[in-house]
Amino acid sequence: MDNRGVLAVISGFSGAGKGTLMNALLERYESYALSVSVTTRSPREGEQEGREYFFISQERCDEMAENGELLEYARYVNHSYGTPKSYVMKNLEEGRDVLLEIEIQGALQIRAIFPEAILIFITPPSAEELERRLIGRGTEDAETVRKRLGRAAQESEGMEQYDYLLVNDDIDRCAEELHGVIQAARSRMGNHLEFVSGIKEQMKQF
Repeated sequence: MDNRGVLAVISGFSGAGKGTLMNALLERYESYALSVSVTTRSPREGEQEGREYFFISQERCDEMAENGELLEYARYVNHSYGTPKSYVMKNLEEGRDVLLEIEIQGALQIRAIFPEAILIFITPPSAEELERRLIGRGTEDAETVRKRLGRAAQESEGMEQYDYLLVNDDIDRCAEELHGVIQAARSRMGNHLEFVSGIKEQMKQF
């Protein structure tokens, strides 16, 4: 039976709690792998190379995109981000469910390459709560917060293109809901065509 993992594309407004939710899954279950993206922005306090991101130059990021080393590539608030292809493919083939956090432009690029991927959008319960969380992080100045809120308004126009919408008003509840959505995707018929073909052949003896 095909044990290929599920590629779960996680998007949402900056400050929606995407990272916290994915960390919860990684801590609770051994079946997940987190895709580590490349970025041209500087590390924030507490971030480590190869854990949150691979921090690279714009020149190197452009080079990787041109050489086909990235599944998707996008620019967001003055910096570039991309998803290394080799890590994702290796983990899927080994049966792990890969959590891929990217913004909407990259998510749609992934959908074009991997139609079987599931797209999940995470949102806080209200715009006011989103603003409160962004300010509460204390990692960015007022101008950057303003830009992120403006970007969130733009991203809200593409929410309908996702397969699932999860409202993150409680971390534990939302994490289990996210886990349930991903595990349900493993049972989709398209993931088990080889197994189905074998069963059909066996049934011909009756």
